Formats: sequence, C-alpha cells, structure tokens
Amino acid sequence: MENLGTSLWITLIGMGIVFIAIILLWGLMSFLVKITQDKNSSVSEVQTNITDGSTNEKELKQKIAAVAVAAVLNSNVLSSYQGDYPAPSAVVSSWQSSFRQNTPLK
Repeated sequence: MENLGTSLWITLIGMGIVFIAIILLWGLMSFLVKITQDKNSSVSEVQTNITDGSTNEKELKQKIAAVAVAAVLNSNVLSSYQGDYPAPSAVVSSWQSSFRQNTPLK
C-alpha cells in the first residue's frame, strides 16, 4: 500500500511539472509574438480603409478576399507548396530497392 501512495505522489508531481511547463511555453510564445509583431502592418492599414467607405456587403466581402489573397501572396506560402506530385524515381532508399528486387511482379 505504501508503494501505491508513493507512485501516486510521483505521478501527481510529474503531471504538475508537465502542465507548468506547458503554461510557461504558452506564455513565452505569446511574449515572443508581442515582441516580434510588426507595428506598421500594411494589412491593418487596408482593414481600416475597407471599413471606412463601403456600406455594400458584397463589396466589403470582395475587398476582404482581395486582402486575404494579397496577404497569402506576400507571405511566400505558395512558393513552398510542392503539390501532389510523386517523388522523383531517382530518389529510392536502399530498403525500397531491395524490397523491389525481392518482390515478384504480378
């Protein structure tokens, strides 16, 4: 019975340490976001320009979509997209080549 109590205390201390570490990492990430946030963001300027003059809902949605597309194009997200293309056939690991040699064709 003594071993069970000791193991429960060890479990509680371990879980407490894990949750404290998660909370500290969360705080560190929010701190870094606040420090590295760009004060002169062009997106915020466009957002204020969008809401100033337009009352038409369709026009407002079009402007919001244009800002979203501009933000994506500006962030180089599309340049890292590889698509659904298969890997080149020249890049084959030794495991794959040995497996292909030992597998009979159907």
